[in-house]
Amino acid sequence: MGKFSKIEPDAPTTQVIAPDVSQPYALSPEEAARQKAPPISDVSAMVGLIGLLGLTCWVLICRNWPAIADMLGLPGPRMVLSGPNASLVALVFSAVPMAIWSLVVNKVHRNPSTGIEWALNRPIADIIQISITKLVGLWVTWGLIGFVYCLERWYWAGDWLFAMHVLGGALVPMVLLSAPYVLWLDRKLVQPRDAAWHFGAMVLGRDAYDKAEVGKHLRSWAVKGYFSAFMISILPGGFGAVVGFDWQASIHNPAAMANFLISVLFLIDVQIGSVGYLLTLKPFDSQIRSANPYLAGWVAALLCYPGFAAMSPGGPLDYKQFTADWSFWMAGYPTLQWIWLSLMVVLTGIYAWATVAFGIRFSNLTYRGVVTNGPFRFTRHPAYLSKNLFWWASTLPFLATTHSVVDEIRNTCLLAGVSAVYYWRAKTEERHLCAEDAKYRAYSAWMQANAPITRGISALAHWVIGSRAQPQVQPAE
Repeated sequence: MGKFSKIEPDAPTTQVIAPDVSQPYALSPEEAARQKAPPISDVSAMVGLIGLLGLTCWVLICRNWPAIADMLGLPGPRMVLSGPNASLVALVFSAVPMAIWSLVVNKVHRNPSTGIEWALNRPIADIIQISITKLVGLWVTWGLIGFVYCLERWYWAGDWLFAMHVLGGALVPMVLLSAPYVLWLDRKLVQPRDAAWHFGAMVLGRDAYDKAEVGKHLRSWAVKGYFSAFMISILPGGFGAVVGFDWQASIHNPAAMANFLISVLFLIDVQIGSVGYLLTLKPFDSQIRSANPYLAGWVAALLCYPGFAAMSPGGPLDYKQFTADWSFWMAGYPTLQWIWLSLMVVLTGIYAWATVAFGIRFSNLTYRGVVTNGPFRFTRHPAYLSKNLFWWASTLPFLATTHSVVDEIRNTCLLAGVSAVYYWRAKTEERHLCAEDAKYRAYSAWMQANAPITRGISALAHWVIGSRAQPQVQPAE
């Protein structure tokens, strides 16, 4: 056990285990920009692909369940498994392969950024008070999240009800399992007095605590509390649409086929993204290292989601008044319809690909490592870019069913406002990540000098805004 066997009472309580900052991550932004490739991604590209494979297997099982049940002689009804519970099982089929690959192949549990020293095996007596304080912090946090769920009416209507039932059913197992998990983990953490401990210390009022760490804890759980419920609430709809889709009735219908293919890609995004929100554990190095500390970042993000969405029907950025989707305007032009279908499927595919690239670390408003592979080799924000292009292509806001120029101008301006919100959101995220990690600063510099989309957008922005000349960095040869 050696020098780690006891935790000294006067030990620094906010110590952070820093990741390896050896070359090339210790390079200056200018030096990093001249490298032939961006910094190595903290997430292996295979993690998300393995999760996608597991999800695909479960979808195929669900679609072919009647034949499978007959072949195996299983009891029960012979019908496609498209219900809400099947969508929850899909999370297991996605998460388990990703978790196994991360541990067995990538060995993420050995990363210094986990804060874990596996050789440690402190006696329970040395960490019991720390663990109790931490558990109090966690349980009070969950109680606060539950209180907000009860307070806000939207959680008890529509799709949100499913999420409330799931999270309510998970509460008792979470409380029971959290105690042995925290006790086990604290015996191996180099610094077990983490943000959860600081919040527990504040609640109990018997230990000194760091307000900054308390804020970090509350922001992280605010992200998990809101977005976990949101993601779970939209699981059943997309899953049921894909599993129950009728191929025969839609094979010659471009609009129906587009809806199906786009639904498949959104299903991938939601399923993999949901795993990311739920699997925030230090042994997987997928913990939330920090949540965005800037108010502007939270405002920009929440404006895009239910309960706050400015672009919802009747909202200040509702750009769909008197519009019709692309299939309406292209009716009677089948070739153009198939071309447009392909465009929108590609854009949605990029959006889903960006989520898959995160593997088990997908999350809004958080820093959980740096992703530099997949679509993130072309632009720093592939999901935001593809999502906004999709909205422009699918809505065509400059065409109104009223044939009113006023409506066309209004809708075009409002969708431009939505795109501006996402640009603002991207900039607040960059500010957060650049402050947290030298690797992200190196990645950002490399992208600025080498990535075709990022360089093009930056050049266009500088030309439109008329900003002062920026220092030019020569791209990699």
